[in-house]
Amino acid sequence: MIKSVFQKQYNFIVNFLINLHGLVELFGRILVSMFTRPSYMRDTLDQMYAVGVRSLIIILMTAGFTGMVLSLQSGYEMAIYGAKMYVGTLVSVSLVRELGPVLVSLVVAGRVGAGITAELGSMNVTEQIDAMRALGTNPIKKLAATRFKALVIMLPLLTIIGDITGILGGLVIATTSLGISSSFYWTTVTRAITFNDIFTGTIKPVIFAMIIVTVSCFMGFKASGGTRGVGEATTQSVVVSSILIFIFDFFITKLLLSITWL
Repeated sequence: MIKSVFQKQYNFIVNFLINLHGLVELFGRILVSMFTRPSYMRDTLDQMYAVGVRSLIIILMTAGFTGMVLSLQSGYEMAIYGAKMYVGTLVSVSLVRELGPVLVSLVVAGRVGAGITAELGSMNVTEQIDAMRALGTNPIKKLAATRFKALVIMLPLLTIIGDITGILGGLVIATTSLGISSSFYWTTVTRAITFNDIFTGTIKPVIFAMIIVTVSCFMGFKASGGTRGVGEATTQSVVVSSILIFIFDFFITKLLLSITWL
């Protein structure tokens, strides 16, 4: 019994290290392939449309209602201490620094990341990727690097749009439910947001985009076992991407705060 437990723990650690090595190796190969020809610019533009423009509606809805809920909840709580008028400060700083990058990245991981894994996994189990290699095409460069470039460009833009939408959602609640004038709301917003906030809220989605694409492509390339294997890989992709987003969010925040305090 004890031997079986240790064997399971050993297998878990070994599989974890193998997958970690595979992720790091794939990330490095993607970075290298981005600076070699051919560039596959048309494929990159198609992916930018797929991961960016087609994700816009769900990002607007998520960010808008998040800003409205945040404004509503914080407004009534801050009213107890006589600070209801500064709800714009809380909403804007919370969204720009933290909620915007994390929520948008989680939505993209669920929508885009799952789609990437399912697409590449289906190509892998049907041996289309092997056929590409046989024809002399580098699948990492054509399939992974194009998606990598597309998401690294589009996720920060989606985050900025989400931040603005969330602040506007907070404005709607502030003016209709909390009795705060729009001019005062915007004054508190503009005074609260600093360059460090904008920098933090912009650099995070870049790193999160790298995580989402690397994990999604890795899970897709290693998918096996037919449609069931593709489904399991897709689920694992979303779960692992989400967990890594939370983990890296903490360390990035910790690092940036330590730098700004120096």
